[in-house]
Order: sequence, then structure tokens, then C-alpha cells
Amino acid sequence: MVTSLQINDKLLEEALALSQHSTANLLIETALKEYIQRRKQLQILELFSTIDYEEDYDYKQQRNSR
Repeated sequence: MVTSLQINDKLLEEALALSQHSTANLLIETALKEYIQRRKQLQILELFSTIDYEEDYDYKQQRNSR
């Protein structure tokens, strides 16, 4: 897919200088992958507060029953 973007030249130059990528396309693709990965991690972290544990749950007992 060909997409036209308007990106701040100074930001792009700084990002290219910090990266090991030879082209802006590779840099932007990597940045998008990292962005997606980070957002997925944040979604997983949000799930931790939604899990209810039983107070009397004994994981050691379940291990011994095998």
C-alpha cells in the first residue's frame, strides 16, 4: 500500500540518526511495529486488574495432585 504522509522533517532526521535504518520507509515500518507491540502490552496490563482470584485457592495443592 502506498501512503503519502506529512512528517516533521526534524523528527524524521533525528529518528533516522538514532536508528540503524537506511531509509525512512524501514524506520516508519519499525516504528509502527513497536507502537503496535506497546499498545498490545498495555492492553494485557489492563487485564490484570480484571482478574478475580479466590482467596482460598492453593496452587501448591493443585501441583501435587498430578
